[in-house]
Order: sequence, then structure tokens, then C-alpha cells
Amino acid sequence: MTPAEYIQLKAFARIDGALLAVLWIASFACYIVGLANPFYGILAVGLMVATPFFVCRRLGKFRDEGRDGVISLKRGWAYSAYVFFYAAILLALAQYLYFAFMDRGYLLQSLTDLVSSPEAKQALSQYGLQQSMTENLALMGQMRPIDYAVNVLVVNVLMGIVLGLPIAAVMQRSKSE
Repeated sequence: MTPAEYIQLKAFARIDGALLAVLWIASFACYIVGLANPFYGILAVGLMVATPFFVCRRLGKFRDEGRDGVISLKRGWAYSAYVFFYAAILLALAQYLYFAFMDRGYLLQSLTDLVSSPEAKQALSQYGLQQSMTENLALMGQMRPIDYAVNVLVVNVLMGIVLGLPIAAVMQRSKSE
């Protein structure tokens, strides 16, 4: 890959990473609202499941418009990983801002209320998870906003590396059709 091709790849990936970040931020917002309204929780899951399909479509657009219909597995994987990387940075920033300035303990309180319901207590005790859930909620209470953001950043970058390979494999093309 020449330096110009590398610059082109990163430029397309930055734009598509920003678009993916919008999708992820919408999913995160739906998740938070979904703690009180189940419809939004389902919508949040749907938006997250759409992630690989969205990246696949954007990779196809990059392949067809930026690479004249040809892209190798290696270049497709690099593109996908960069898209996930840029989106992860923007999502981590958004989550940091949310937890630092807007949450005020809402997420933790909602999860505590959920776990404290009679149905959840019964289910957790049947599986022997009551103690570990209590400990996990206590640990969540000690986390700082930056801890949430960095955790999400790392998970999403790793997810991009893993999901990028099958996405690139599906979208690779050696000859323009």
C-alpha cells in the first residue's frame, strides 16, 4: 500500500467511523432510555446488531467508489478496524460526557432496582448469582466516568479487530465486476 492509498483508506475510515459512532451513540441513548421503556431497549439491541451490516455496506462503498471495485482482504480488514477504532473513540467520548455530567447515578440505580425486584432475586438465587451481582453493582458504584469510557473503548476496538476479518472476507474482490 502506497502512502497515498493509506491516507485515502484512513480518510474514508474516519468518515465512516463517525457515521458508525452516530449509530452507536443512538444505541447507547436507546439503552439508557430503555431502562424505563422496554421498546427503546429492544431498539438499542437492534442498532447494535446492525453494526457489522453497516460496516459491511460502508466497506462496499469504499471498495466501489474509492478503490474502483477492487479490495484485498488485508486492506478491507485494515479499513474495518480503523472504522471501529474511530467510532470507538467517539463513543467513548460521548459515554464519558454522559457519565460525568448527565447520569448522576441513574444507570446504577436502575440496575439496582432491576436486580432488587422479587423476580430477579428469585432467579439470581436459583442460579447462585445473588452474591456476585451484589458485588458487581458495588464495583460499578466505585467506577469513575473515565473507567466506563476506557472499558467501552477497549471492547469496541477489539470487537473491530475480530469482526473486521469476516467483514473484509465477505467484501473482498480481486477484479472489478
